[in-house]
Amino acid sequence: MPLFDKKDKSRYATFTRRSVGMGAGMTAVFAVLAGRLYQLQIRDGDQYMVEAEDNRVSERLIAPPRGRIMDRFGVELANSRRNYRVLLVSEQATEGVKAALETIGKVILLSDQQKKKVLHDIAMNKKFVPVPVAENLTWDEFSRVNLHLPYLPGVQCDVGETRDYPFGKELVHALGYVASVSPQDQEKDGDPLMSLPGMRIGKRGIEKQFDKEIRGQAGASRVEVNAYGRIIRELGKDAGAPGEDIYLTLDRQVQALAAQKLGEESAAVVVMDVHTGDVIALASTPGFDSNWFNVGLSNAQWKDLTTNEYKPLLNKVMGGTYPPGSTFKLALTLAAVEAGIATPDYHVTCGGVYNFGGHAFHCWKKRGHGTLNIQGAVQHSCDVFFYETARRLGIDKIEAAARKLGLGAPTGIELPGERGGLIPSREWKQKTYNWAWQQGDTLSVSIGQGYVTTTPLQLVQMAARVASGKAVSPRMVHSIGGRVMPRPAAPPLDFSPEALQVLRDGMFKVMNEPGGTGFSWRINEPGFEMAGKTGTAQVRVYTREEHARGVTKNEHLDWKMRDHALFVGYAPAHDPKYAIVSIIEHGAVPAHPHVSTASAVMLLCQQRDPSRMPAAWPLTNAASAAPPRVQGAAEPVPPQVLKAGG
Repeated sequence: MPLFDKKDKSRYATFTRRSVGMGAGMTAVFAVLAGRLYQLQIRDGDQYMVEAEDNRVSERLIAPPRGRIMDRFGVELANSRRNYRVLLVSEQATEGVKAALETIGKVILLSDQQKKKVLHDIAMNKKFVPVPVAENLTWDEFSRVNLHLPYLPGVQCDVGETRDYPFGKELVHALGYVASVSPQDQEKDGDPLMSLPGMRIGKRGIEKQFDKEIRGQAGASRVEVNAYGRIIRELGKDAGAPGEDIYLTLDRQVQALAAQKLGEESAAVVVMDVHTGDVIALASTPGFDSNWFNVGLSNAQWKDLTTNEYKPLLNKVMGGTYPPGSTFKLALTLAAVEAGIATPDYHVTCGGVYNFGGHAFHCWKKRGHGTLNIQGAVQHSCDVFFYETARRLGIDKIEAAARKLGLGAPTGIELPGERGGLIPSREWKQKTYNWAWQQGDTLSVSIGQGYVTTTPLQLVQMAARVASGKAVSPRMVHSIGGRVMPRPAAPPLDFSPEALQVLRDGMFKVMNEPGGTGFSWRINEPGFEMAGKTGTAQVRVYTREEHARGVTKNEHLDWKMRDHALFVGYAPAHDPKYAIVSIIEHGAVPAHPHVSTASAVMLLCQQRDPSRMPAAWPLTNAASAAPPRVQGAAEPVPPQVLKAGG
């Protein structure tokens, strides 16, 4: 009998084929696995090692300390201070987030708005991420929280840094302020710092214009994290580069006096070095505390800022446009002398009214000034004299003189938001109104009314150019990070020395001879005398009946109906160093507060000139003159300032 029958042989063959197929399949599987292991471990091993390390180690940005802003004597105008704050970790709040907030609210005051923000931030973050509950706490508030910390599960106390403005609203329109980053800011700026929670950037003034320099370079912290992103330990830290310090040309004490004199008026004062263009003071009132936008603005504060008729948000020095009034007569005087009209023999008789084209153009003095030459007209600010002179000159020569003095165009100062004002021309009126220029328009422009508008910054530039004879322009930044900003020499002004001297003599008489419109508010100290020109700008047209009834006297009118009061000047009168402009909206009253303010500010400015205070002047290298950074100090003042009496 055979060992295997045919049936058994076929079964054996089938089993053998299946075994071989299964073995081949297993071999293929192991080959694929081996190939994949080769790819992961050998060929791409370095790449996956790096990716694994990236999952284990996280780099987190650190905001660097913001650079300081200093005045010309090294006084800190903007710095950093300690920021006492309270944080909440939601997963550690055993009784729930809402209950934790209610408990915190029993220790420090929390508004409903703050609570809503905390709940929103917690919902947007992981449970183990600390979320700010309250910032910029006082030391007493911070101490109370620390005292109750054992009874506040999930609450953490933290000390950071925040921007601080020691002088509040006094310098807000020069410095600006910092505030939270908006989505629009993140789109415009590619700096990774912009995405940091709590990041602050410059929003106005110097803080905005030089934000990148003051901001500094981001630092980084390397931390080890688990699969959920929870920090296990810190592996290393790079603090980054702090922001650069900026030295301004401002003198904080002159600025303080200007702000004090203006008080809560809707007004502006700007002081400028007539040779270098350095802005010594730039005050616009009323202001607001620069710290408000950093620590958080309440609804009541924002409503007051936006509804106040005195417009505290507006920087009136460079953003406010006003009819220049009689201060515009400086341009007209130069044009008349240059054109050969206002010669020594040229006189005009003023009877109080100038009749032209069937219209009566009134002089501010109802009975008139009598017969005057050009210097007497400047001294007494005779409108009739300048009506007649403007009629002979024509608008073209007046426009050219005004533009040479810097009117009708931005000055180029290093601050955002400057307006250009308007010096009208024939072409401008034809294009704007489709109407030809009329001689009556020229008469209105001759006394700084009609279409002409200027900013206080343009007017102080005009006064500086008259005083120095150079086409100087204002600047406010002396150095950044120890690098002195270049300043090209100003070219000579395109007026003859004779024309400039005629105008200067007239401006001297305004302040220093009886009959001058500013004589009562002159500076009496020898060597500090000031030359100047007063001005009044109407905000509406007065009827003939109102002139006859004396309604034009401002003390009888509501505030908004009163004329603006303006003053431009320079000092010392015989060796000019500083120019000044003072404007009070609707402030044309007999007391002339705009002129008295200018006199007081100009006297202090001259007394604090670096040539009189050599010990207080910083070193040539601004970086070496800077006071050291003091954590949490409000105003570290260098010893040099104290020696000079501050």
